[in-house]
Amino acid sequence: MAKRMRCVEAVVLFAVALVGNSPAQKQSAPPQGSFIDVDGARLYYEECGSAPQAVVLVHDGVLDSAAWDDVWPEFCKHFHTIRYDRRGYGRSPAATQGHYATDDLGSILHHLQLKRVAIVGSSHGGQISIDFTLAHPEMVEELVLVGAVVGGMPYTKHFLERGEALGKPLEKGDVKGAIAAANKDKYLTAPGSDAARTRMSDILLANPQDLTHPEMELPVKAALPRLGEIHIPTLLLLGDADIPDVHVHAGAIEAGIPRARLIVINDVGHLMYLEKPTEFSRIVIDFLEKQ
Repeated sequence: MAKRMRCVEAVVLFAVALVGNSPAQKQSAPPQGSFIDVDGARLYYEECGSAPQAVVLVHDGVLDSAAWDDVWPEFCKHFHTIRYDRRGYGRSPAATQGHYATDDLGSILHHLQLKRVAIVGSSHGGQISIDFTLAHPEMVEELVLVGAVVGGMPYTKHFLERGEALGKPLEKGDVKGAIAAANKDKYLTAPGSDAARTRMSDILLANPQDLTHPEMELPVKAALPRLGEIHIPTLLLLGDADIPDVHVHAGAIEAGIPRARLIVINDVGHLMYLEKPTEFSRIVIDFLEKQ
């Protein structure tokens, strides 16, 4: 897995990662989206809603933008909402050359002529959101980080070894085996989140390239020592059942960003928008609308 995907991302799904109060619902007919050409690549995106405030949803490093399905309709009622598949995820073809994920996000916003947005980023998508905010502070008005990690913060041996062990099936091309291993992870989803676990499996089975595409994302300057440069309202959401490393990253982000506020959601793991979509939507929408 480490050969196929970024080590951190492999861990953030399997050892930690990736991934309301009502169970996750079955996916409805997919919305009609569009593609844009970006530096030799094609990115798939969808948008909805006509409100003046724009919100961009940035998925994690394993699931594609379908991860937002259960919260998408509610966000569309309140905002002009955009989601997209990063290179190699969902409907976006795999990368063929090194690229910066922050540049891809910027290309989406420029294509849609959005000068200022709120960003909701999950896991490694949260790291990308932080990096983008540091690179383009004039374009981001609020930030929501969900089980996010931050560049420059180390990981424990337990975190890394867990991700490597759970990713072993991918070394043999066994995607179903990797998904089965993820379903048993105690940090990914909290005990009893069976519907969310099934939903995660369905997304990965429908888009196996989410797990198998070559990872060619280029690194940017570590964000950890620069968090104090972010002065916009920032909400950190953390599942109480998430892996300890993500709790540590959340603490570092909260301490580093002057206007950050942390909320811990009970009885969820890393994929709270699959586990408790109603509660997730209520908290995030309330935060964004009150700024």
